[in-house]
Parts: sequence; C-alpha cells; structure tokens
Amino acid sequence: MIDLIKKVLFTGVGMASLTKKKIEEIVKDMSEKGDMSEKEGKELVDELMKKSEESRKEFEGQVEKFVRDSLSKMNLATRDDLLKVEKQVQKLSEALAALDTKE
Repeated sequence: MIDLIKKVLFTGVGMASLTKKKIEEIVKDMSEKGDMSEKEGKELVDELMKKSEESRKEFEGQVEKFVRDSLSKMNLATRDDLLKVEKQVQKLSEALAALDTKE
C-alpha cells in the first residue's frame, strides 16, 4: 500500500514543488485514516523530502543548462567580453588624452 502511495505522489505531484509542510500534511492525513503507522509516516516524510530536494536540484540544473544554451545560441556578449572592451576603451581614452596634452 505504501509503495502505491509513493508512486502516486512521485508521479502525480511535481516532486520539485513539494514542501515539507505539504508532505507532512499528506502523511498526517494518511496516518489518521489508518493507512500507515506513525513510524511509516515519518519514514515516508523523510524519503519524500529527499526525493523532493533531488528533483529540485535536477530541475535547477536543467533550467541553468537551458538558459546557458539559449544565450549561447543568441551570440550575446558575455561579461568578460564587455570587460575586455571596457579596458580597450580606457586605453584608447588614455592614448587620446596623452595626444591632446602633447599638442
């Protein structure tokens, strides 16, 4: 029975979005209905929290990769590119200022 409940929760609810409070509410309801013991409930909470955290991290990684790939395809200047240009502009400004003082 508990395995079926786990499968339903894992597939029916986005694990990345499960909060500890929500998980505890679900398990408390199930414990009160007699579907599981208090010990089983605590074990289930721990397992669901672990899975939720793993799913959240995996989701964040996928989002970061998607954003990186999308930005790369857009061929936008990076922060490093802009810093290089800024340094070049500064050098040119200094060179022009030096020329102005010689005249």
